[in-house]
Amino acid sequence: MATEIKVPTLGESVTTATVARWLKKAGESVAADEPLVELETDKVTVEVNSPGPGTLGAISAEEGAEVEVGATLAMLEAEGTAAAPKPVPRTNTYSTASNPSAGVNPPPRALGPVSRPAAPPANAAAAPPAPAAAHSPMPSAAKMMEEKGLGSDAMDGTGKDGRITKGDVLQFLARPPAAATAAAPKPPRAAESGEERVKMTRLRKVIAQRLKDAQNNAAMLTTFNEVDMTAAMAMRAEYREAFEKRHNGVRLGFMSFFVRACVAALKAFPAVNAEIDGDEIVYKNFVHMGIAVGGPNGLVVPVLRDADQLGFAGIEKGIGDFGRRARDGALKVDELSGGTFTITNGGVYGSLMSTPILNAPQSGILGMHKIQERPMAISGKVEIRPMMYLALSYDHRIVDGKEAVSFLVRVKEGVEDPRRLLLDL
Repeated sequence: MATEIKVPTLGESVTTATVARWLKKAGESVAADEPLVELETDKVTVEVNSPGPGTLGAISAEEGAEVEVGATLAMLEAEGTAAAPKPVPRTNTYSTASNPSAGVNPPPRALGPVSRPAAPPANAAAAPPAPAAAHSPMPSAAKMMEEKGLGSDAMDGTGKDGRITKGDVLQFLARPPAAATAAAPKPPRAAESGEERVKMTRLRKVIAQRLKDAQNNAAMLTTFNEVDMTAAMAMRAEYREAFEKRHNGVRLGFMSFFVRACVAALKAFPAVNAEIDGDEIVYKNFVHMGIAVGGPNGLVVPVLRDADQLGFAGIEKGIGDFGRRARDGALKVDELSGGTFTITNGGVYGSLMSTPILNAPQSGILGMHKIQERPMAISGKVEIRPMMYLALSYDHRIVDGKEAVSFLVRVKEGVEDPRRLLLDL
């Protein structure tokens, strides 16, 4: 008896994924819960495990194919009943590139003036089917392009062999009008000696597009300040061991100081915790704090939900768990959405100052930086103090300059005098 292996639910607002890599081949034996295939979404990479023991049968979605939630990926044959895998017709809502061993897929309907090679003479020798041409749309993408009146030269394809997927069309349609009507990009220049071209992953391409969209769609501005870390460092040094012992190995870092300081500042200046939806401003009476962390596939921003209800230990425990799972690629999709404000710490990489880009649709992001000793004038005397530059990037459509500056001053006051954070001042 065969069991269908399907695309699982991928999380909020995620309906499609790309088959990144098959970990098993058709005909191989697999154990229950053994990873079979990796799916790449625009947020994370998800492993699909075997629902039970058996033999992997026919694979319906090759590497590079775009698949929708609920679509069949492959068949799992029960132990002792596996048969040789047979080609299956591509009848699902997704498509793959033509496979010479499986015959030629019917071509998509022509979109506009697309030229096709003349048919060979009837008595000509049969030639092996050619791989799908770059920019050739997959069937689901072709249907949508025909409905929207789009040509294949207007966009790049991210599917296998450069084919245009449904996700590429949706992403193209979501661009601002000026970008959507712009001329097709110039073909890549000839490679020079010593250069290497690597196709952007779906995650990296989406990150690039969203960062650019944030710049295009928001009136983004950045204000700066600096914070004296003397008191926070002294408090951490004094209570670090006791804190770790009391909270079962949870380490006391500086992120909890900044999260608590930002929560207090967001309560005082709610516009920084809001977002624009059409012609309305949506104010949030809660704080879901996004914490930017580096993973193997790029920067991701898991969300610490209800951060305003957490103490130092809860914050440090959550951030530590995010960091470990980001390195292992084990973050869940629903953990990467729903944030209302973001903190990013370039200081862990040595950054002294930067201007962070908004994590749309949020209206504020705080940038932390490297702690560096500098001479400071303290009560008429020059003292060496551990200083950190802070940067707040904000959407000027919602947040006024006075609010932004006052917000950053409130964060500075909370970190420089941690007693204010404990007393909710």
